[in-house]
Amino acid sequence: MTQTHKILAVSPGITTTKIAVFEDGHKLYAETIEHTPEILGEFGEPQSQLPFRTEAVLAAVGRSGVRLEEISLFAGRGGGLLGLVGGTYEVDGTILDHASRGMPGPHPAQLGSQIVNDLAKLVGGRAFIVNSPDTDELQDLARPTGFSDIFRIGATHALSQKEVAARYCQAEGVKYGEVNLIVCHIGGGLSVTAHRKGMMVDSNNILGGDGPMAPNRAGTLPAIQFMRLCYGGKVTQKEMERRLTRAGGLAEHLGTYDGREIERRIKAGDRYAALVYDAMIYQVGKTVGEMACAQKGEVRAILLTGDLARSAYLVSTLKGYVGWIAPVVAMPGEFEMEALAAGALRVAQGLEEGKKYSGKARWEGFEHLKGDGHPPHPDPPGFAPPAEGQTAQAKGPFGQA
Repeated sequence: MTQTHKILAVSPGITTTKIAVFEDGHKLYAETIEHTPEILGEFGEPQSQLPFRTEAVLAAVGRSGVRLEEISLFAGRGGGLLGLVGGTYEVDGTILDHASRGMPGPHPAQLGSQIVNDLAKLVGGRAFIVNSPDTDELQDLARPTGFSDIFRIGATHALSQKEVAARYCQAEGVKYGEVNLIVCHIGGGLSVTAHRKGMMVDSNNILGGDGPMAPNRAGTLPAIQFMRLCYGGKVTQKEMERRLTRAGGLAEHLGTYDGREIERRIKAGDRYAALVYDAMIYQVGKTVGEMACAQKGEVRAILLTGDLARSAYLVSTLKGYVGWIAPVVAMPGEFEMEALAAGALRVAQGLEEGKKYSGKARWEGFEHLKGDGHPPHPDPPGFAPPAEGQTAQAKGPFGQA
């Protein structure tokens, strides 16, 4: 007989810590703990919040009616790591070391593995992370940009996206590792990802500032105009980062990123709200087209998740753009806590093999490909250095001006 497990899932965010208690796949309790800016302002970097957030989680477990001693599996949102393949990892010393240092940069998600590890130690349980936000499964072709010192890395809603893909495949009776999907997470942030036979081979980078305009993120911007704005002396780097990642998109244009409020305005005749909202949906559609190209057109389904996938208007409008590529399936919500619990449970029950974090980034550059004798920054084809007093004339790849 299969052992029953109680599972605690913990997901630290910028101003909240979400917890949920499960008995196997059944949710017993869930709570979103709000952290005010005043309280968080007393701390420095996110790492200094660890004791405070751990105590907040313990108090929430007390309110759940489940004793900590009853919990055998602990699953956390495992940020702060170098790029890794998705999956479930049992927390070990290397994960804790990297998380405590916030290897890709400070973010409260780095506390997830540390909180669940501390609580698991109290009762002799097992601690896991599941589909870390640092999941990076991009294929090599997706990485180069037009600058030789800038490459793309994977940064997407891996936890939500992989769970939605797994649920779709289970319902369809197919294996995630054998089909091609496009998954769109449409929440405060917005990621559109090509899932090729179990790997997220291409996506916009939700932390890097590219992809569609999102409810509270700017998305891809015209580079020269953006550069001029940055160097114009009117905005600081901190303010620009805020506009890019937390206050751009619908929030900047319309003063809100609440889809229900925006759709109310549209129905009331607000034409600018309609323009901006429709532009976001249009940009999502274009990015889906890019991901279909990455799959060479072989796409079984396009899955929509996140809070805005509840919008019948958004879903129907988006279908008009991309329904010709593959069937569009709306699966609203985030399934974040369910995904954490399910990942830990699969490993505990032996249904999935847990992974071990290597401590090395999955992708470490393309230096191993260089060495064929070409200079690191070759001149463009057809380019000839100007003679003294002349202006450089660049020619096209076939010699034409």
